[in-house]
Amino acid sequence: MNITHIKETCLYIKDLNLAIDFYHKKLEFPIINYVKDKHVFFRAGFSVLLCFNPEHSKTKSHPPPHFAYGKQHIAFEVPPKDYETAKEKIKLLGITITDKVVWKSGQESFYFKDPFGNLLEIVPKGIWGD
Repeated sequence: MNITHIKETCLYIKDLNLAIDFYHKKLEFPIINYVKDKHVFFRAGFSVLLCFNPEHSKTKSHPPPHFAYGKQHIAFEVPPKDYETAKEKIKLLGITITDKVVWKSGQESFYFKDPFGNLLEIVPKGIWGD
């Protein structure tokens, strides 16, 4: 199998309007699909961030049921030259940076939360040696 990258990542969020306010209006992720009370899909670079209402997706028959509860984690990658700009933008949006990590490579990443408590991270490209 020759996997090139993860195409979709999913969060399970009941309040899709709040998801739109945060991911589309604040973080400026384009909306590529929205079905009221069911799901909203965002473009995130070359990937797709799926936000499903777990109360709907856990009862589906096609595709098979899927859902999760609790705090989930996603890291978004930016070019190294844009890392500090991304950090400043998050601060200007009034979003609290909850932690920073300096990795063995010497590169830093930072963490913040969405309105649902999911842990989001911004990492510079190359943090995993890619």
